[in-house]
Amino acid sequence: MTERILLHFSGPDHAGLTSELTRILAEAHACVLDIGQAVMHETLALGLLIELPNGNDFAPLKQALTEKAHALGLHVRFSPISRQALDHWLAAQGKDRFLITVLGRAISAEALSRVSGIIAAHGLNIDRIERLSGRLSLAAHMPDSNACVEMNASGAARDASAMRAKFVALAQELPIDIAFQRESLFRRNRRLFAFDMDSTLIQGEVIDELAKMAGVADKVVKITESAMRGEIEFQESFRRRVALLKGLPEPRVCELIERIPLAEGAERLFATLRTLGYKTTILSGGFTFFARHLQQRFGIDYVHANELEFANGLVTGEVTGQIVDGARKAALLKEIAEKERISLEQVVAVGDGANDLPMLNLAGMGIAFRAKPLVRQSADHSLTQLGLDGLLYLIGVRDRDLAASPLG
Repeated sequence: MTERILLHFSGPDHAGLTSELTRILAEAHACVLDIGQAVMHETLALGLLIELPNGNDFAPLKQALTEKAHALGLHVRFSPISRQALDHWLAAQGKDRFLITVLGRAISAEALSRVSGIIAAHGLNIDRIERLSGRLSLAAHMPDSNACVEMNASGAARDASAMRAKFVALAQELPIDIAFQRESLFRRNRRLFAFDMDSTLIQGEVIDELAKMAGVADKVVKITESAMRGEIEFQESFRRRVALLKGLPEPRVCELIERIPLAEGAERLFATLRTLGYKTTILSGGFTFFARHLQQRFGIDYVHANELEFANGLVTGEVTGQIVDGARKAALLKEIAEKERISLEQVVAVGDGANDLPMLNLAGMGIAFRAKPLVRQSADHSLTQLGLDGLLYLIGVRDRDLAASPLG
């Protein structure tokens, strides 16, 4: 009868271990059906599922592997695998696969316990856990550093929507973010990032800062609040707010470029996206003068925002062209994707406001970044604990990848 055995080696890691062990398997003409290896803190865990040809006696191979493991300072276990168990393993290859990404400044045992508990309660099994961030032990002592753990789980999820809701509730309770994705071809093959600008790429709202300069901040706030209550349509509210800026000198307007800081992690994010060849766009209800500045600074491919009109060096109180509202953002995103021949499944859209929801819902991955509660609840993913560079973890980029690149 054909023998199938699961081999498990553990112990101190050093170069050449896998080569020496698989050489012994090769001499026995063993077929490797599955293999997995991990090293944590210089300790190796290596598993191999092997099959021996008909008539081959396992005893000599077992003896050779035991001796070699002892010589290498490893522990070894041998577990015979029945045909029934093998069939069960093969059937599992067709199950749904999910990625659960846990992000924060530090990740506690409580967070991991409760996340894994939700996974188990919904009928999924965790197949692999990987740290995407730098050393977690150091992250706990650095308030501006990142911590990220990715769990790969498989199975038939009993209710994916309910599971997502549990993760959202847990993220509101603990200082973490949790991204829940179905594993797919597109997950590591995104090609276009679309960003809102105000309170997303920069730490503030340009129109609010201009209102302060013009001494009309209170009036602008009242119009904004009225629009949020649904009393005024967005485009009308926007035109009213811009009208209050009439008379502002153009040089003062341009001062804002230096006064409003970038969002945390913006530099690292865009440097990485450029290196990886992603297309990028700003789709903003803000103003082009600021968006063009960011385009120049970060090498952004496309910019669509509102054109603040000037005459004789002063703001006229008007905008030229079509106002960029939520519907326009979605339409522009679709146009850019079609122009670049990029599937919408390969698009990541990032924003913080209700007018970003149309593009967040259109994109294959929509992310609410430090967003209002309504937007966080409506978007597929939410990032509040980390800076913009935390988005890189959601597309599978690891810190050690960047450390080994020119960016590092």
